[in-house]
Amino acid sequence: MDFTLSEEQRQIRDTVAEFVDEEVVPRAAEIDETDEFPADLIDEMAELGLMGMPFPVEYEGAGLDYHSYAIGLAEISRGSGGLGTVVAAHTSLAGNMLYEFGDERQKETYLSALNTGEDIGAFALSEAEAGSDVPAMTTAAERDGDGYVVNGGKLWISNGSVADTVTLFAKTDPDAGRKGISAFVVRPEEDDGFVVEGTEDKLGDKGCPTAELRFDDVWIPEERRLGAEGEGFVQALKTLNGGRITIAARSVGIARAALDEAASYAQEREQFDRAIADFQAIQHKLADMDTKARAAELLMHEAADLKMRDEDYIKEAAQAKLYASEISREVANEGIQIHGGYGYTKDFPAERFYRDAKLSEIYEGTSEVLRNTIAQRLLDE
Repeated sequence: MDFTLSEEQRQIRDTVAEFVDEEVVPRAAEIDETDEFPADLIDEMAELGLMGMPFPVEYEGAGLDYHSYAIGLAEISRGSGGLGTVVAAHTSLAGNMLYEFGDERQKETYLSALNTGEDIGAFALSEAEAGSDVPAMTTAAERDGDGYVVNGGKLWISNGSVADTVTLFAKTDPDAGRKGISAFVVRPEEDDGFVVEGTEDKLGDKGCPTAELRFDDVWIPEERRLGAEGEGFVQALKTLNGGRITIAARSVGIARAALDEAASYAQEREQFDRAIADFQAIQHKLADMDTKARAAELLMHEAADLKMRDEDYIKEAAQAKLYASEISREVANEGIQIHGGYGYTKDFPAERFYRDAKLSEIYEGTSEVLRNTIAQRLLDE
Protein backbone atom coordinates (compact mmCIF):
# COMPACT_ATOMS: atom_id res chain seq x y z
CA MET A 1 0.00 0.00 0.00
CA ASP A 2 1.31 3.44 -0.94
CA PHE A 3 0.80 5.85 1.96
CA THR A 4 1.77 8.90 -0.06
CA LEU A 5 -1.16 11.24 -0.58
CA SER A 6 -1.96 12.06 -4.18
CA GLU A 7 -2.08 15.66 -5.31
CA GLU A 8 -5.89 15.55 -5.22
CA GLN A 9 -5.91 14.10 -1.70
CA ARG A 10 -3.53 16.78 -0.46
CA GLN A 11 -5.70 19.42 -2.07
CA ILE A 12 -8.80 18.03 -0.38
CA ARG A 13 -7.02 17.96 2.97
CA ASP A 14 -5.73 21.50 2.63
CA THR A 15 -9.05 22.89 1.37
CA VAL A 16 -11.06 21.34 4.18
CA ALA A 17 -8.42 22.26 6.77
CA GLU A 18 -8.52 25.89 5.67
CA PHE A 19 -12.31 25.96 5.88
CA VAL A 20 -12.24 24.34 9.32
CA ASP A 21 -9.61 26.73 10.67
CA GLU A 22 -11.39 29.80 9.33
CA GLU A 23 -15.05 28.91 9.85
CA VAL A 24 -15.47 25.98 12.26
CA VAL A 25 -12.78 26.34 14.94
CA PRO A 26 -13.75 29.93 15.84
CA ARG A 27 -17.34 28.77 16.41
CA ALA A 28 -16.72 25.37 17.98
CA ALA A 29 -17.14 26.59 21.57
CA GLU A 30 -20.36 28.40 20.65
CA ILE A 31 -21.76 25.30 18.95
CA ASP A 32 -20.85 23.26 22.01
CA GLU A 33 -22.49 25.79 24.34
CA THR A 34 -25.75 26.31 22.42
CA ASP A 35 -26.07 22.81 20.94
CA GLU A 36 -27.76 24.37 17.92
CA PHE A 37 -27.60 22.74 14.49
CA PRO A 38 -25.16 24.92 12.47
CA ALA A 39 -27.21 25.14 9.29
CA ASP A 40 -25.12 27.96 7.85
CA LEU A 41 -21.93 25.92 8.15
CA ILE A 42 -23.68 22.98 6.48
CA ASP A 43 -24.59 25.28 3.59
CA GLU A 44 -20.97 26.39 3.28
CA MET A 45 -19.76 22.80 3.32
CA ALA A 46 -22.32 21.94 0.65
CA GLU A 47 -20.89 24.68 -1.57
CA LEU A 48 -17.47 23.07 -1.14
CA GLY A 49 -18.88 19.68 -2.11
CA LEU A 50 -18.39 18.20 1.36
CA MET A 51 -21.91 16.79 1.81
CA GLY A 52 -21.52 14.15 -0.90
CA MET A 53 -17.81 13.49 -0.97
CA PRO A 54 -17.68 9.76 -1.88
CA PHE A 55 -20.54 9.65 -4.39
CA PRO A 56 -20.38 9.92 -8.20
CA VAL A 57 -20.81 13.26 -9.95
CA GLU A 58 -23.78 11.83 -11.87
CA TYR A 59 -25.68 12.05 -8.58
CA GLU A 60 -24.28 15.50 -7.76
CA GLY A 61 -21.54 13.99 -5.57
CA ALA A 62 -17.91 15.09 -5.45
CA GLY A 63 -16.63 11.79 -6.86
CA LEU A 64 -13.86 11.45 -4.27
CA ASP A 65 -12.22 8.19 -3.24
CA TYR A 66 -12.77 6.84 0.27
CA HIS A 67 -9.32 7.96 1.42
CA SER A 68 -10.18 11.55 0.50
CA TYR A 69 -13.55 11.26 2.21
CA ALA A 70 -11.95 9.96 5.41
CA ILE A 71 -9.33 12.72 5.29
CA GLY A 72 -12.02 15.36 4.81
CA LEU A 73 -14.17 14.00 7.62
CA ALA A 74 -11.18 13.87 9.98
CA GLU A 75 -10.51 17.56 9.29
CA ILE A 76 -14.16 18.50 9.89
CA SER A 77 -14.13 16.54 13.15
CA ARG A 78 -10.92 18.26 14.19
CA GLY A 79 -12.95 21.45 14.24
CA SER A 80 -16.13 20.03 15.76
CA GLY A 81 -16.98 16.48 16.74
CA GLY A 82 -20.68 17.24 16.39
CA LEU A 83 -20.22 18.55 12.87
CA GLY A 84 -18.27 15.41 12.06
CA THR A 85 -21.22 13.30 13.17
CA VAL A 86 -23.64 15.39 11.12
CA VAL A 87 -21.63 14.69 7.97
CA ALA A 88 -20.96 11.02 8.80
CA ALA A 89 -24.61 10.19 9.49
CA HIS A 90 -25.74 12.15 6.44
CA THR A 91 -23.18 10.63 4.08
CA SER A 92 -21.96 7.24 5.32
CA LEU A 93 -25.35 6.09 6.57
CA ALA A 94 -28.31 7.79 4.85
CA GLY A 95 -26.45 8.59 1.64
CA ASN A 96 -24.77 5.21 1.37
CA MET A 97 -28.06 3.37 1.89
CA LEU A 98 -29.46 5.16 -1.14
CA TYR A 99 -26.31 4.73 -3.21
CA GLU A 100 -25.86 1.02 -2.51
CA PHE A 101 -29.47 -0.14 -2.41
CA GLY A 102 -31.60 2.48 -4.13
CA ASP A 103 -32.83 2.20 -7.70
CA GLU A 104 -32.00 4.85 -10.29
CA ARG A 105 -35.07 6.91 -9.58
CA GLN A 106 -34.40 6.88 -5.84
CA LYS A 107 -30.77 7.88 -6.38
CA GLU A 108 -31.65 10.70 -8.76
CA THR A 109 -34.44 11.96 -6.49
CA TYR A 110 -33.08 11.53 -2.97
CA LEU A 111 -29.34 10.89 -3.14
CA SER A 112 -28.71 13.85 -5.44
CA ALA A 113 -30.50 16.19 -3.03
CA LEU A 114 -28.39 14.86 -0.16
CA ASN A 115 -25.17 15.31 -2.09
CA THR A 116 -25.90 18.96 -2.91
CA GLY A 117 -26.79 19.65 0.72
CA GLU A 118 -30.31 20.66 -0.28
CA ASP A 119 -31.51 17.84 1.99
CA ILE A 120 -30.11 16.43 5.22
CA GLY A 121 -30.10 12.68 5.80
CA ALA A 122 -30.64 10.44 8.82
CA PHE A 123 -30.45 6.69 9.44
CA ALA A 124 -33.22 5.33 11.69
CA LEU A 125 -32.24 1.90 12.99
CA SER A 126 -31.86 1.89 16.79
CA GLU A 127 -34.72 1.53 19.25
CA ALA A 128 -34.98 1.66 23.02
CA GLU A 129 -34.83 -2.15 23.25
CA ALA A 130 -32.97 -2.76 20.00
CA GLY A 131 -29.54 -1.19 19.90
CA SER A 132 -26.85 -3.77 19.24
CA ASP A 133 -29.62 -6.39 19.00
CA VAL A 134 -31.13 -5.11 15.74
CA PRO A 135 -33.62 -7.99 15.16
CA ALA A 136 -35.31 -7.08 18.46
CA MET A 137 -36.82 -3.98 16.83
CA THR A 138 -40.57 -3.61 17.09
CA THR A 139 -41.23 -0.89 14.50
CA ALA A 140 -43.52 -2.53 11.96
CA ALA A 141 -44.43 -1.84 8.34
CA GLU A 142 -47.67 -3.54 7.32
CA ARG A 143 -48.77 -3.91 3.72
CA ASP A 144 -51.51 -1.49 2.69
CA GLY A 145 -52.37 -1.53 -0.99
CA ASP A 146 -49.42 -0.23 -2.98
CA GLY A 147 -47.59 0.86 0.14
CA TYR A 148 -46.98 0.24 3.82
CA VAL A 149 -48.29 1.64 7.10
CA VAL A 150 -45.49 2.14 9.62
CA ASN A 151 -45.91 2.27 13.39
CA GLY A 152 -43.19 2.37 16.01
CA GLY A 153 -40.37 4.48 17.37
CA LYS A 154 -36.65 5.04 16.92
CA LEU A 155 -34.05 6.34 19.37
CA TRP A 156 -30.58 7.92 19.16
CA ILE A 157 -31.07 9.12 15.58
CA SER A 158 -28.34 11.56 14.54
CA ASN A 159 -29.79 14.43 12.45
CA GLY A 160 -33.23 13.00 13.20
CA SER A 161 -34.94 16.30 14.00
CA VAL A 162 -33.49 18.19 11.00
CA ALA A 163 -33.54 15.47 8.34
CA ASP A 164 -35.36 15.80 5.04
CA THR A 165 -34.70 12.17 4.12
CA VAL A 166 -34.72 9.36 6.67
CA THR A 167 -33.71 5.80 5.82
CA LEU A 168 -35.94 3.75 8.09
CA PHE A 169 -35.79 0.10 9.11
CA ALA A 170 -38.98 -1.73 10.05
CA LYS A 171 -40.28 -5.27 10.23
CA THR A 172 -42.38 -6.32 7.26
CA ASP A 173 -42.54 -9.90 8.60
CA PRO A 174 -42.46 -9.93 12.43
CA ASP A 175 -42.06 -13.73 12.52
CA ALA A 176 -39.00 -13.88 10.27
CA GLY A 177 -36.43 -12.39 12.65
CA ARG A 178 -33.58 -10.63 10.88
CA LYS A 179 -34.94 -11.80 7.52
CA GLY A 180 -38.16 -9.89 8.15
CA ILE A 181 -36.62 -6.40 8.24
CA SER A 182 -36.97 -4.00 5.32
CA ALA A 183 -35.71 -0.49 4.61
CA PHE A 184 -37.65 2.55 3.43
CA VAL A 185 -37.20 6.21 2.58
CA VAL A 186 -39.26 8.49 4.80
CA ARG A 187 -39.83 12.15 3.97
CA PRO A 188 -40.71 13.96 7.23
CA GLU A 189 -42.25 17.00 5.53
CA GLU A 190 -44.44 14.87 3.29
CA ASP A 191 -45.40 11.92 5.48
CA ASP A 192 -48.18 12.46 7.98
CA GLY A 193 -47.57 10.74 11.29
CA PHE A 194 -43.85 11.40 11.45
CA VAL A 195 -43.22 12.88 14.90
CA VAL A 196 -40.05 14.18 16.53
CA GLU A 197 -40.56 13.38 20.21
CA GLY A 198 -37.52 15.41 21.25
CA THR A 199 -33.74 15.55 21.18
CA GLU A 200 -31.23 14.26 23.69
CA ASP A 201 -29.19 16.49 26.00
CA LYS A 202 -25.87 14.73 25.47
CA LEU A 203 -22.48 14.80 27.15
CA GLY A 204 -20.84 15.95 23.92
CA ASP A 205 -21.31 15.79 20.15
CA LYS A 206 -23.08 19.13 20.34
CA GLY A 207 -24.53 20.68 17.21
CA CYS A 208 -25.69 17.31 15.93
CA PRO A 209 -29.27 16.76 17.10
CA THR A 210 -29.86 13.22 18.34
CA ALA A 211 -33.60 12.63 18.16
CA GLU A 212 -36.28 10.27 19.31
CA LEU A 213 -38.69 9.64 16.45
CA ARG A 214 -42.22 8.25 16.40
CA PHE A 215 -44.15 6.85 13.45
CA ASP A 216 -47.94 6.94 13.85
CA ASP A 217 -49.67 5.25 10.91
CA VAL A 218 -47.14 6.69 8.47
CA TRP A 219 -48.03 5.56 4.97
CA ILE A 220 -45.03 4.95 2.72
CA PRO A 221 -45.47 4.10 -0.97
CA GLU A 222 -43.87 0.89 -2.18
CA GLU A 223 -41.67 2.90 -4.55
CA ARG A 224 -39.83 4.19 -1.50
CA ARG A 225 -38.78 0.75 -0.28
CA LEU A 226 -35.02 0.21 -0.66
CA GLY A 227 -34.41 -3.15 -2.29
CA ALA A 228 -36.64 -6.16 -1.71
CA GLU A 229 -38.60 -7.03 1.41
CA GLY A 230 -36.48 -8.76 4.02
CA GLU A 231 -33.15 -7.28 2.90
CA GLY A 232 -32.99 -4.51 5.48
CA PHE A 233 -30.86 -6.29 8.07
CA VAL A 234 -28.10 -7.12 5.58
CA GLN A 235 -28.31 -3.60 4.15
CA ALA A 236 -27.90 -2.11 7.62
CA LEU A 237 -24.84 -4.23 8.42
CA LYS A 238 -23.14 -3.41 5.13
CA THR A 239 -23.81 0.28 5.64
CA LEU A 240 -22.53 0.26 9.22
CA ASN A 241 -19.35 -1.54 8.13
CA GLY A 242 -18.49 1.34 5.81
CA GLY A 243 -19.63 3.86 8.40
CA ARG A 244 -17.12 2.52 10.89
CA ILE A 245 -14.30 3.80 8.71
CA THR A 246 -15.70 7.31 8.98
CA ILE A 247 -16.18 7.06 12.75
CA ALA A 248 -12.50 6.12 12.85
CA ALA A 249 -11.87 9.29 10.82
CA ARG A 250 -13.93 11.35 13.27
CA SER A 251 -11.88 9.87 16.11
CA VAL A 252 -8.60 10.63 14.36
CA GLY A 253 -9.69 14.24 13.85
CA ILE A 254 -10.60 14.70 17.51
CA ALA A 255 -7.35 13.06 18.63
CA ARG A 256 -5.38 15.41 16.39
CA ALA A 257 -7.22 18.41 17.77
CA ALA A 258 -6.49 17.31 21.35
CA LEU A 259 -2.83 16.71 20.51
CA ASP A 260 -2.39 20.06 18.74
CA GLU A 261 -3.99 21.95 21.60
CA ALA A 262 -1.92 20.11 24.23
CA ALA A 263 1.35 20.66 22.35
CA SER A 264 0.61 24.35 21.91
CA TYR A 265 -0.35 24.78 25.56
CA ALA A 266 2.72 22.88 26.77
CA GLN A 267 5.00 25.26 24.89
CA GLU A 268 3.28 28.33 26.34
CA ARG A 269 2.63 27.25 29.92
CA GLU A 270 5.54 27.86 32.26
CA GLN A 271 6.29 26.26 35.60
CA PHE A 272 9.56 26.42 37.53
CA ASP A 273 10.76 29.13 35.12
CA ARG A 274 10.47 27.09 31.96
CA ALA A 275 7.84 25.79 29.54
CA ILE A 276 6.29 22.53 30.68
CA ALA A 277 7.11 21.12 27.22
CA ASP A 278 10.72 21.00 28.43
CA PHE A 279 9.83 18.36 31.01
CA GLN A 280 10.36 14.78 29.93
CA ALA A 281 7.09 13.65 31.50
CA ILE A 282 5.15 16.00 29.21
CA GLN A 283 7.25 15.07 26.21
CA HIS A 284 6.49 11.40 26.76
CA LYS A 285 2.77 12.12 26.93
CA LEU A 286 2.91 14.05 23.66
CA ALA A 287 4.98 11.32 22.01
CA ASP A 288 2.44 8.65 23.01
CA MET A 289 -0.46 10.81 21.88
CA ASP A 290 1.07 11.38 18.46
CA THR A 291 1.99 7.71 18.02
CA LYS A 292 -1.52 6.54 18.86
CA ALA A 293 -3.14 9.07 16.53
CA ARG A 294 -0.81 8.04 13.71
CA ALA A 295 -1.49 4.34 14.22
CA ALA A 296 -5.25 4.98 14.19
CA GLU A 297 -4.92 6.94 10.97
CA LEU A 298 -3.08 4.06 9.30
CA LEU A 299 -5.74 1.55 10.37
CA MET A 300 -8.38 3.90 8.96
CA HIS A 301 -6.63 4.07 5.60
CA GLU A 302 -6.07 0.31 5.47
CA ALA A 303 -9.82 -0.28 5.84
CA ALA A 304 -10.58 2.44 3.28
CA ASP A 305 -8.12 0.86 0.84
CA LEU A 306 -9.79 -2.55 1.12
CA LYS A 307 -13.22 -0.99 0.64
CA MET A 308 -12.06 0.85 -2.46
CA ARG A 309 -10.66 -2.38 -3.91
CA ASP A 310 -13.97 -4.11 -3.18
CA GLU A 311 -12.31 -6.64 -0.87
CA ASP A 312 -13.57 -7.89 2.47
CA TYR A 313 -12.92 -5.12 4.98
CA ILE A 314 -15.29 -6.01 7.85
CA LYS A 315 -12.55 -6.92 10.33
CA GLU A 316 -10.31 -4.03 9.31
CA ALA A 317 -13.14 -1.49 9.59
CA ALA A 318 -14.02 -2.85 13.04
CA GLN A 319 -10.36 -2.65 14.10
CA ALA A 320 -10.00 0.89 12.78
CA LYS A 321 -13.13 2.08 14.56
CA LEU A 322 -12.31 0.23 17.78
CA TYR A 323 -8.74 1.44 18.05
CA ALA A 324 -9.33 4.98 16.80
CA SER A 325 -12.28 5.57 19.13
CA GLU A 326 -10.43 4.29 22.19
CA ILE A 327 -7.18 6.16 21.52
CA SER A 328 -9.17 9.31 20.75
CA ARG A 329 -10.55 9.20 24.27
CA GLU A 330 -7.10 8.37 25.69
CA VAL A 331 -5.41 11.19 23.79
CA ALA A 332 -8.10 13.65 24.86
CA ASN A 333 -7.69 12.50 28.45
CA GLU A 334 -3.95 13.12 28.34
CA GLY A 335 -4.67 16.52 26.83
CA ILE A 336 -6.67 17.42 29.91
CA GLN A 337 -3.84 16.15 32.12
CA ILE A 338 -1.29 18.31 30.33
CA HIS A 339 -3.54 21.34 30.85
CA GLY A 340 -3.82 20.52 34.54
CA GLY A 341 -6.62 22.35 36.33
CA TYR A 342 -7.32 24.47 33.25
CA GLY A 343 -8.10 21.31 31.32
CA TYR A 344 -11.06 20.68 33.59
CA THR A 345 -12.60 24.06 32.78
CA LYS A 346 -14.38 25.31 29.70
CA ASP A 347 -11.83 28.07 29.32
CA PHE A 348 -9.89 25.63 27.12
CA PRO A 349 -11.21 23.15 24.53
CA ALA A 350 -9.43 20.15 26.11
CA GLU A 351 -12.50 19.02 28.03
CA ARG A 352 -14.69 19.31 24.90
CA PHE A 353 -12.41 16.98 22.99
CA TYR A 354 -12.80 14.39 25.74
CA ARG A 355 -16.60 14.65 25.72
CA ASP A 356 -16.76 14.43 21.94
CA ALA A 357 -14.32 11.51 21.77
CA LYS A 358 -16.30 9.29 24.15
CA LEU A 359 -19.25 8.92 21.80
CA SER A 360 -17.17 7.13 19.17
CA GLU A 361 -16.83 4.15 21.53
CA ILE A 362 -20.61 3.77 21.59
CA TYR A 363 -22.36 4.51 18.31
CA GLU A 364 -22.15 2.52 15.07
CA GLY A 365 -21.00 -0.51 17.04
CA THR A 366 -19.89 -0.42 20.66
CA SER A 367 -16.33 -1.41 21.48
CA GLU A 368 -17.67 -4.65 22.96
CA VAL A 369 -19.57 -5.56 19.77
CA LEU A 370 -16.55 -4.68 17.63
CA ARG A 371 -14.32 -6.97 19.65
CA ASN A 372 -16.83 -9.77 19.03
CA THR A 373 -16.76 -9.02 15.30
CA ILE A 374 -12.95 -8.98 15.16
CA ALA A 375 -12.63 -12.21 17.11
CA GLN A 376 -15.23 -13.99 14.99
CA ARG A 377 -13.57 -12.94 11.74
CA LEU A 378 -10.15 -13.90 13.12
CA LEU A 379 -11.29 -17.37 14.17
CA ASP A 380 -12.96 -17.94 10.77
CA GLU A 381 -9.78 -17.15 8.83
